[in-house]
Amino acid sequence: MKNSNLRTKATLQQRVGSLITGTQKHFPTGQLTVGGVTYESATLVQTLQGLGNSIAGADGAKAKWNDALKDMQDQEAKVGPVVRAFQSYLLSSFGNAPSTLADFGLVPRSERAPLTVEQKAAAAAKRAATRVARHTQGSVQKKAVKGNVTGVVVTPISAPQPIAASSTAAPPAQTASPSGSAPHTA
Repeated sequence: MKNSNLRTKATLQQRVGSLITGTQKHFPTGQLTVGGVTYESATLVQTLQGLGNSIAGADGAKAKWNDALKDMQDQEAKVGPVVRAFQSYLLSSFGNAPSTLADFGLVPRSERAPLTVEQKAAAAAKRAATRVARHTQGSVQKKAVKGNVTGVVVTPISAPQPIAASSTAAPPAQTASPSGSAPHTA
C-alpha cells in the first residue's frame, strides 16, 4: 500500500482482501500468533472475511437507504403540491372554525395587523428612496425618455452589384432605439 494512513472503506476493504489472499498463499495451514493471540490460519482468514463482509453489507445498506431516500423525495415532489393545495382548501373552507381545522392539524391564518400612521409614512419614504436609488420609472416617465441619434454611418460588408438609383425617393431609413427595438412611427 502506498499510503497506509488513508482510512476509507474502500482502502480498508482492499487491505482486508490483500491480507486474506496473502494469508492463504503463505500460511495455508498452521498457527499464527498475532497481537499475543494464537490463531489457526483458517480462523484468522474467517475473522478477516467477517470484516470484509461487514463492509460490503454497509455498502448494500447505504445503497438501499439512498434508494429509499430518492423514492421519498420523488413522492414528496408528486404529492407535496396536493398536500399544499388541500391545506389551502381547508383553510379557506374552515377559516372560521378553529376546532375543525385542529382536526386536520391546522391552525387558522392570523390576521395581519394594520400598520400605524408612522409605519405607513416610513414605508412610503423607503419606497420613494428606493425608486430614486434604482432610477425606477413608471410607464409615463419612460415615455418621456427619448434617444438622441446625431448621425448614422452605414458601412456595407460586401456589395455584390452596384444598385442603380431610382428616380423615386426612398423612405427614410429607420434607426434602432437604445433598447434595441425599432421606433414607432405613425
